Amino acid sequence: MTVEIDRGLIGSVSAPYVVEVEKGAVAKFADAIGDPNPVFRDAAAANACGFSGIIAPPTFPVSFIAPEEPAWTRDLDRRRILAGEQSFFYRRPVLVGDVLTCRVTFVGVDEKQGRSGKMQLLTQEVRGVDAVGDEVFVHRRVTVYRAMGQSD
Repeated sequence: MTVEIDRGLIGSVSAPYVVEVEKGAVAKFADAIGDPNPVFRDAAAANACGFSGIIAPPTFPVSFIAPEEPAWTRDLDRRRILAGEQSFFYRRPVLVGDVLTCRVTFVGVDEKQGRSGKMQLLTQEVRGVDAVGDEVFVHRRVTVYRAMGQSD
């Protein structure tokens, strides 16, 4: 398989971008995933559960999209991309009112043979730090990039 994802860019990090966690965005996300938990909408409910404010659902960082696409994915054929697995690691919950600085890191590429042919698995991490520089979360995602001729 011809290497199409530039492995020379492994370890590259995007420019930082800032995300302000807003109450309305958290509530809409909770609605979209069908989670009625009041800790995602009501400060008193969140406080009663031991949180210092309204928290975001655990998968909320999927919405923290960089304003500019990273160099390592910019030229990939979108018809050949599939979502892979995702994982989240938290040092503390994401809270309404947080102002987080995020960066995307190109972690690596693995090659696999699947039932439908060869593919590359591109791993990226989005890290978010708070206003004092403490890491809040790491969102790790794997993107499947299928070989030519498998997208049809």
